[in-house]
Amino acid sequence: MRRYTLKTIAKLTFSAILWLMILLFFTWNSFKPNKTKSGAKLKVFRFSPHGKAQNALPAVLHVNAIDKDAANEQKKDWHDYKAMERDNEREGLGERGSAAFLNNATLGLEQKMSLENGFNALLSDSISINRSVPDIRNMGCLNKLYLRKLPTVSIIIIFWNEYMSVLMRSVYSLINRSPPELIKEIILVDDGSDRAYLGKPLDDYIADHFTNVHVVRLPRRTGLIMARSAGARNATAEVLIFFDSHIETNYNWLPPLLEPIAMNKRTADEGQRGGFNWLMLYTRLPLLPEDLKHPTEPFKSPVMAGGLFAISSEFFWELGGYDEGLDIWGGEQFELSFKIWMCGGEMYDAPCSRVAHIYRGPRISPPIEKSREKFLLRNFKRVAEVWMDDYKKYLFQHRDGEFDQVDPGDLSAQIAQRYKLKCKSFKWYMENVAFDILKEYPPVEPADYANGAIQNLGDPNICVDTLQHKPVNKPGPYLCAENLVHPQVSQYWALSWRRDLRMRGQKVCLDVQMWTQNTPVWLWQCHGAGGNQYWSYNYNTKLLMHGINQKRCLELLPQTKELVVNLCNSTNKYMHWNFGFVNHTALQTFKTN
Repeated sequence: MRRYTLKTIAKLTFSAILWLMILLFFTWNSFKPNKTKSGAKLKVFRFSPHGKAQNALPAVLHVNAIDKDAANEQKKDWHDYKAMERDNEREGLGERGSAAFLNNATLGLEQKMSLENGFNALLSDSISINRSVPDIRNMGCLNKLYLRKLPTVSIIIIFWNEYMSVLMRSVYSLINRSPPELIKEIILVDDGSDRAYLGKPLDDYIADHFTNVHVVRLPRRTGLIMARSAGARNATAEVLIFFDSHIETNYNWLPPLLEPIAMNKRTADEGQRGGFNWLMLYTRLPLLPEDLKHPTEPFKSPVMAGGLFAISSEFFWELGGYDEGLDIWGGEQFELSFKIWMCGGEMYDAPCSRVAHIYRGPRISPPIEKSREKFLLRNFKRVAEVWMDDYKKYLFQHRDGEFDQVDPGDLSAQIAQRYKLKCKSFKWYMENVAFDILKEYPPVEPADYANGAIQNLGDPNICVDTLQHKPVNKPGPYLCAENLVHPQVSQYWALSWRRDLRMRGQKVCLDVQMWTQNTPVWLWQCHGAGGNQYWSYNYNTKLLMHGINQKRCLELLPQTKELVVNLCNSTNKYMHWNFGFVNHTALQTFKTN
């Protein structure tokens, strides 16, 4: 299942923001769907009911229970073309993922509701809960056939004080874009909400509009892990699908998610090819060359993001479910990923299954109980002690003593389960499943090529400074610190082993996003993939070059006091830069490493 990120940005929060890997579509209108506009012309729409079918089973999957030839004959096209056509005829605010705005007169209320919810809730109320969506899948997904016989699903959505229109949009999205015969139930787990509309009004609405949706209520807020476990214990279908309460699905999302599980019950499906770094933070790994050749076929993923995934109910409980000793949230995606792979299972991303997810912006949250303040460190240590074997030392080293006083609690049940299931070692996992994590995130990072202040030689008083800005903003020139080797944080840069220019010890990089004369330089989250964040340094010419072709260089514009990138000119003294410290030995191997 492919999952996409979304940042809440100023006034525009829901419709058509960053369709990078997930789709975000929001809908609402006093809980009443917009009416289809009669007589509307059919717009250009990407579907082909008569397209050539792709019958071959994915070569990467292990077919345990089904003969391949028989399986090929048991496939069908699961698309609901009539529903797709009806969606294409809809008109209204936010339809087909179009950007939507409200009147400036409501700005104050928008900001207040955004702070309460982490997104523009007022805009959500103005868009239909049944809104149409654009089809952003790979074109090849339109012609894919999937097994006629697929397992039934229990969809488990946990929520705490979720905004009503967002929660209902999630439910309607599932109902509207899923084959009804596959959804046995949708279980909404209320994790101790205290908003009145999530009580009896929600119960009444569900009773009036749905037959296979019901609410499980927990007496107090327990956190994601316990709430999901409660939902799983109430589920009765063959497959469990866990969702957050602010999602929307794209067309035909369910069959490609279920087929790998139908073929091998010890398979889990989730979004993106994921991994982790040694701070125990989820990261995205680049697709492997073989995966890129087959953009519609499932591919293996070492670590799930955790928000959205599907797993056989039998396999989930065979693994012991979630470790309910993990508190609130965090770490559960690593624990489940490790034991899926190490205990006889597999995990895939199904790229033709697209689901949208909102990452909230800033919002007011209640304080965490003092006894649970260090829950993340406790969760990480718990996972590391049970599953990571000797590799846990790298996590502890990178956290610089933070784990020393953290008690992970009683681990005997988890250790006994690992022994009972005859799970493989973490060394096996790192070498056979997550083999490129050590390359992308080495436990001991190589030394910087250069670091310290970046001083301009055209005006030696000026250094590159963040100006106290954070992404997404521009850095600028500022008076140099007295100590160029160890300057203040805003001037402490590193030309790292990833060949990017980042604030030392942080994930903020110098980024160039286009090519024009006097191209501006931006502060951006480091992605470690080179490209628009690739920099190199020539100690002899003093040029700080952007891009692999090394034709563009960082320049100080003395008149406007701006940092820009222009075609390199070795005679231009404002393109000459010194670092506080240069690692000459490392720099000599820059091109060969």
